[in-house]
Amino acid sequence: MSAIPQNILASQKTSLDNLLAIQGAFFGGFEKLVDLNLKVIKATMDEVAQTSQQAIEVKDPQEALAFTTALVRPNAEKTLAYSKHVYDIVAGVQGDLSKLTEAQIAEGQQQVTEALDQIAKNAPTGSEGAVALLKSSLATANSAYESVAKAARQAADAAESNINAATSATFKAANDAAEAANKSAPRARRNAS
Repeated sequence: MSAIPQNILASQKTSLDNLLAIQGAFFGGFEKLVDLNLKVIKATMDEVAQTSQQAIEVKDPQEALAFTTALVRPNAEKTLAYSKHVYDIVAGVQGDLSKLTEAQIAEGQQQVTEALDQIAKNAPTGSEGAVALLKSSLATANSAYESVAKAARQAADAAESNINAATSATFKAANDAAEAANKSAPRARRNAS
């Protein structure tokens, strides 16, 4: 069997392996989202049952105000935590796909480099300049790709940092709102008396 069919078979095997890895990354992310949603649904159902029981025991408007105020903060925190979990799952899948893509590109670059080396070995005398130009062009393309990949990673890191900062700010705002509501509840009770 010649080298070309072996290369083609190896390339097809690599392509199939990459396809399976991509499918695995997507399925893994989907599985994590389903698991997260099932846990959230179960916890929500338990909390609704507990909250419903507590709501039945409320006897006057002051207790109702305190009860509803107490519900605001945990729900905001849970919503933010859920959003952060979803973001982490999606970012994990994206990271896995980026690694697979980078590996494929590196392999492709290696194959092109090997082909250029083979061309250089078999090139007629006097074509060294053309081969050097091809190698220089390949090096420039590789450098450009690495710069773009680095910029993309930095942008993803900055986006994650911004999301974490926004989440922290939102948690703080929810806590501040809950504290303000708790402070106004005693005044509302005094005014009602």
